[in-house]
Amino acid sequence: MTPEKNPVSAATEARRFLRRTHSGVLSTHSARVPGYPFGSIAPFVLDHDGHPVILISSLAEHTKNITQNPRVSLIAFDQTTQDKQAGGRLTLIGDAIVADQSDDALRQRYLRYLPQAEQYFGMHDFQFYRIEIRRARYIGGFGNINWISTDELCPPANLLAQLEDGIIEHMNADHNDALLAYCNLVHSITPAQARMIGMDSDGFDLLADGSVLRFDFDTPVLDAEQARTALVELRRRTPA
Repeated sequence: MTPEKNPVSAATEARRFLRRTHSGVLSTHSARVPGYPFGSIAPFVLDHDGHPVILISSLAEHTKNITQNPRVSLIAFDQTTQDKQAGGRLTLIGDAIVADQSDDALRQRYLRYLPQAEQYFGMHDFQFYRIEIRRARYIGGFGNINWISTDELCPPANLLAQLEDGIIEHMNADHNDALLAYCNLVHSITPAQARMIGMDSDGFDLLADGSVLRFDFDTPVLDAEQARTALVELRRRTPA
């Protein structure tokens, strides 16, 4: 008898949901209208600690609000479902902190996911802010409602921040056939082109014919050997 897989925890389900999402609604405390929240659309990319990173202008209303009060919330939701109440959504509560602007790896990671943002780097008033998550509320569907702590939501300590660029370069240069096979196996599509744009402890992302596709690992990977094993195992499962 084949043993059943361990059920995915709410925290893991929420983190996987967040990794598939790259924009949401950012709510800040209005400086112009004190006592009221101010909502705005915010593209974001996760760093390797699992915290959203946003690129915003000092001239923007939400940035002025953050300067006076860094407490924010960011809601990510499934934008593909027609019934928004039935779809998944994740509300993050945290503090928006100015990130290290000299971190070139963070800049390159952000641009791989959101290449249209490159024009903003020529403008001196744009900066990265990191939303340090304090707590999260995840709704995965009817009855699947969970408050999740930061320690539960964020990934385990790992070396993927240091390894990501090398893995991406290697896979795109030497294993394009595997990337195409992954698309067919997991997403049942056969793109003309596919390239890896991100690798993290929970999985990786491919840009396939202009669309970002997410691939989850069964369990988190923490180092180069575990990442290699997970990619090889996924390749082994693809049709010959």
